[in-house]
This record gives sequence, structure tokens and C-alpha cells, in this order.
Amino acid sequence: MKKYSRLAVTLIVGLSAACAVDATPRYGLVLHGGAGVIERQNMPPGREAEIRDKLNEALAAGYQVLEKGGAALEAVTTTINVLEDSPLFNAGQGAVLNAAGQCELDASIMNGQTLAAGSVAGLQHIKNPINLARDVMTKSSHVMLVGEGAELFAQSLGYALVPNEYFQTEFRRQQLKKIQAREKAAQTGVRRTSDYFDHQSRWGTVGCVALDQRGNLAAGTSTGGMANKKYGRVGDAPIIGAGNYANNATCALSATGDGEYFMRLNVAHDVSAQMEYRSVTLQVAAAASIAKVAKLGGSGGVIAIDRLGNITMEFNSPGMYRAAHLAGQPAFVAIYRDEMKP
Repeated sequence: MKKYSRLAVTLIVGLSAACAVDATPRYGLVLHGGAGVIERQNMPPGREAEIRDKLNEALAAGYQVLEKGGAALEAVTTTINVLEDSPLFNAGQGAVLNAAGQCELDASIMNGQTLAAGSVAGLQHIKNPINLARDVMTKSSHVMLVGEGAELFAQSLGYALVPNEYFQTEFRRQQLKKIQAREKAAQTGVRRTSDYFDHQSRWGTVGCVALDQRGNLAAGTSTGGMANKKYGRVGDAPIIGAGNYANNATCALSATGDGEYFMRLNVAHDVSAQMEYRSVTLQVAAAASIAKVAKLGGSGGVIAIDRLGNITMEFNSPGMYRAAHLAGQPAFVAIYRDEMKP
């Protein structure tokens, strides 16, 4: 009898220890600053250090929210605000210019717990588009608002409008001139060699995904879109299911790259759907979706975190600005393809 009693105690103690391990909160955050033709030989002196510092700053700001027990949605918003406020990326200040020389901004956010989502597009006077996307989700009965209507909604909430010049930088003005000159030359049959401005026109969208200590997922994406875009073009970043998606049952994901391809394939939802319907891992699903993008001729990448805290940073371009920090693990920041996650 004593033998069985000791066995029971041993089992209970072992079970308690196992439960204690399982109860340890697994939380974390992943971000990106865009994917594209990002190569060492084309990086201006000093720029790489600036970018790494800003990625680290954004990562630390968002992770601190999670570490203190904050919500995934708050961590995502906090992270993206840091990137939107930096002229180094194509979102908020530093956004690319459209064909008319103006910045038009798009953003979206999604709550994996409720599948609630908010999205804005074609903004010209909102300092942090991701904040307005979140307010569309939480303070309106809609999912997506665009242009003047979105800005009227923002004003009704007390937002202060900023002049479009706030977003514009000299780098982006010169970039637009280069692109338009090349476009004109192409129309006359003259070929021009590509340069740093050409490379920089293809990346910069920012995004963040997070898993908080309560097991809730969230995803956000913010962008200035495509340089020299015309006719009110909108890409995948504000499209729920294309450039952004979160579902507590599967994963949270933010995409960056050639938006037209990501929209046609509904990439963000495609990754989640593969996990749900095929029971594949996050890594397998993300790789399959990016392979579909490549097959159509597009390039770009995704960052994602699943409900268990597994992450992926899948891309088919030469580089992607990316960073991650999971509880109990060191922070990770990378730019080039050969800097694979350890």
C-alpha cells in the first residue's frame, strides 16, 4: 500500500512540475521593415547601422509592452508607431511619393482573439495610420475607410491633421524624379541602368505580429505603397487577408513586397488557412505561400508567429529588414538573406 502511495505522490509531483513548465508564458514579437532588393553593395555608408538601430528600438518598444503583460494589439501598435515615425522606412514619415508628388498612406490591424479588423487607405494627413486603423476597428462599425472619409472620421475622434509635407523627405523627392525620368526614357526606347534609388523604390512597408501572455495574437501593417503610383492605387497592406491577418486558432502575419501578387493570392489568409485545413506548420505554410508569389513573378516576404510562439520570416527577395524577440530568447535583428535566424 505504501508503495502505491509513494508512486501516487511521485506522479502528482511530476504532473505538477510539468504543468508548471507548460504554464510558463510563451510570448513574443516579430517585425519587418520591408523586403526587396536589399544588398550590401548598394547600402550607403552608415545607413545599415541606422536601420539596425531603429529596428532594435522598435523591437524593444513592442517587446516591453508584452513583457509587462500588455496586449498583443498594444504591442503591435507601439512597434509600428516607432517605424512610422522614422524616415528610414516607407510608412508614415519617409513614405514614397505618388505620381503627383504626394504621400498616400495605408494601414491595417487585426485582433486574432475576435477576428475584428480595421483598415485605412489613401490617407494624406494622418501622422500614424496604424492608430487610425485601430480606431476604425474599435470605434466604428466598419472595417475599411479610405481617403477623405477616413480623415473626416479621424477628425471626429480628435485627430490633428498634419500637412503632407510632414511625410515627404528629400530622398523620396529625388527617388520620384529618378523613377519618372526612367519611365520617360523607357517610353522613348532609351534604357537606363538601375541605381540605389531604383533598389529603394521596392521596399519599406512595415509590419508587426505579436503573441501576448494571454495567448492572444495580433497583426499590423503600414505603408506608403509604391513609388510613382497612379490613379489612387492601393496595395495589399490595408487588405485584410492579403497583407495582414490574425487568428488565435492559427497565426498572425504581416506581408511586404509586390502587393498586386499578394492580393491575387490572398497570401496572409492563405498561410492561416493551410495551417487550419491541412494541419501544416507555420513554416511550411509560409514557404508554400511565398512560393506561389514567386511562381506568379512576384517578390516579397512575410513575418508570422503562431499560437504556440513559433515564428517565421519567409521571403524570396535578396533581403528583408526583420527582427524578433521571444520570451527567454535573445533578440534577433537582420537585413540580408545570409543572416538566417539562429
